[in-house]
Amino acid sequence: MKLTVIGGGGVRAPLFVGSALRRAERSGLTEICLQDIDEKKLDLFGRLSQEVARRMQSPVRVTMAREAERALEGASYVVTTVRPGFEDGRIKDERISLSHGVLGQETTGPGGFAMALRSIPAILSYAETLKRVSPEAWLFNFTNPAGLVAQALQDAGYHRTVGICDGANGAQEALAHWFKVPQNDIRAEVYGLNHLSFTRSARIKSEEVLQPLIDDDHFLKSTRQRMFDPKLIRRQRNWINEYLYYYYYAEKAVEALKADARTRGEEVKDLNAALIAGLAGIDLDKSADEALARYYAYERRRNATYMHYARDDAPSMEEADRLVETAVVETGEEGEGYAGVALNLIDALETNVPCYSGLNVRNDGAIDGLAADDVVEVSCVIDKSGIKPVKIGAMPDAQGQLVRSVKHYERLAIRAISRRDCDTAIEALMAHPLVLSYSRAAPLVDEYLAAHKDYAGEWT
Repeated sequence: MKLTVIGGGGVRAPLFVGSALRRAERSGLTEICLQDIDEKKLDLFGRLSQEVARRMQSPVRVTMAREAERALEGASYVVTTVRPGFEDGRIKDERISLSHGVLGQETTGPGGFAMALRSIPAILSYAETLKRVSPEAWLFNFTNPAGLVAQALQDAGYHRTVGICDGANGAQEALAHWFKVPQNDIRAEVYGLNHLSFTRSARIKSEEVLQPLIDDDHFLKSTRQRMFDPKLIRRQRNWINEYLYYYYYAEKAVEALKADARTRGEEVKDLNAALIAGLAGIDLDKSADEALARYYAYERRRNATYMHYARDDAPSMEEADRLVETAVVETGEEGEGYAGVALNLIDALETNVPCYSGLNVRNDGAIDGLAADDVVEVSCVIDKSGIKPVKIGAMPDAQGQLVRSVKHYERLAIRAISRRDCDTAIEALMAHPLVLSYSRAAPLVDEYLAAHKDYAGEWT
């Protein structure tokens, strides 16, 4: 069985490969093909991935390809994780938004729209190639904004596609850790949209375990829920997706992002450049330990300042920088992130052992008040027969109003991008709860189209 990673020259490739190799015998995996248009990065992180496979003494082949058709041919599963416009595109998205006093973040609000300008056409192109050379393959999209991209794929008729995001399973993961049980033993009820979802219930066997812990400060402080006021969580009686920080603390988030000397994109660009320069100076054949130590230190440093402005316990930039000095070769098993979501699906589809996961799929009646063809983030059951959303029913009024509002924006945004229509793009941003204003939406659209003209093309 062949698994292809589109964007396999990205810095996360060795972690993904390590996770996949640990599961290879279970799923029948025989080849992981890493594809990327950046030949230098593909060679660098591809060779590091091959070193991971060598150390694990895995029989699975780790191959590399620049051409999408060659990489996709014969694939059973494809994971897409690309960044059209690279880090510089992300930085433009952030800086343009912040200059208008609105959120500069790559998946939520106007920054997410700007990312979608570039991501949707790119992923649709890969999907078309996949349909031609491996029509029975599943496509798991992790490219941001994952919900918008998944909706665009479904609208274009690519129905063997799923949007994946580790954030959808935050409650499930935290509860598994708390109770020291396998994550798949937790039956969570997730509903909403990507980066805008809620978990209202979670059970182990027949016992409800989430609701009692919402009243437990110790539990909340041990999870990413610590970025929210416990009163907010208890008022909602839901586990709240961490990206809802941008809605519930909107002005604080914008102020914090504007106060940072560097945007997140600028920080990641600097970290990536330092990592690549450092690895380029190491002979991997002679000094693999040094290369892997530097790589894992980079991962610790990058993760340390994730959403740092929302966490009281986040380290300073200086403290985070010192993490890079700790040269420890890790196992890579500390947390699989999006790789774990994708690999759990593959395991279930191949082995017929059911998996329970929050995914971005067609609604098909799972959540009341949304259309059947709306892509939603919802709990699903996965086995050899396919991927089936769990019936959620009606959303509470407060959560439902926000979800429907953002879904309206998503539909308009996809229509604008598919038609290259400026008026519809402005209407989309005006509909987004983090923009709302015509006087902000119009110049945002103009500036984003100008900044990304090489990707967006000519709009009317």
